[in-house]
Amino acid sequence: MRGRFITFEGGEGSGKSTHARLLADRLTALGIEVVRTREPGGSPGAEIIRHILLSGIAKPLGAETEAILFAAARDDHVRATIRPALVDGKWVICDRFIDSTRVYQGALGKVDAKLIRSLERVTVGAAMPDLTFILDVPATVGLARAKRRRGKGTADRFEGESVEFHEALRTAYRALADKEPKRCVVIDGRAPRDVVAQRIWAAVEQRLHPGPRVTETAAP
Repeated sequence: MRGRFITFEGGEGSGKSTHARLLADRLTALGIEVVRTREPGGSPGAEIIRHILLSGIAKPLGAETEAILFAAARDDHVRATIRPALVDGKWVICDRFIDSTRVYQGALGKVDAKLIRSLERVTVGAAMPDLTFILDVPATVGLARAKRRRGKGTADRFEGESVEFHEALRTAYRALADKEPKRCVVIDGRAPRDVVAQRIWAAVEQRLHPGPRVTETAAP
């Protein structure tokens, strides 16, 4: 039986990585095999493209070129990591996926939605998320968290954008969730970590019905 595919989306510093890890730990405790991954990246070829994208090297080439680079990384990621895990019945939890491209390059970068959907059909196909969590925090809160996280490090390509950019990003994510309520669940990322984690788990239980995996044993 095909595994389940869960993605986490949201602005910088919204808690995606933290809650992807917490959910993976909870599913693993039930005996469910989990593959935790990320975008851009998640496979050898995609990690190379990740460096190009987050370094800002491709920014002068425009949002359309960035969308194509994200698609190239996603193609390798899906073929090498996501699809094999789902075929094996594992649950895949991914920090960012198609919705990041739809929002960053699509809604904010003004890349034609037809191009983005065409790239999705080629790279993702049937490997669509079963459930997507959009962690919602004000831009100022998320950027402050991101700054604390990186310490003395330099902001990456997207963290370095303006507060106005990130607030527009938040609005675009909310609009996306309104369009796809069967797949997307918006979670207030300002709540305490344990509260956010419990709200995520409640949605997983309601929509995907995880349960302890029972290992069959041969009759004596």
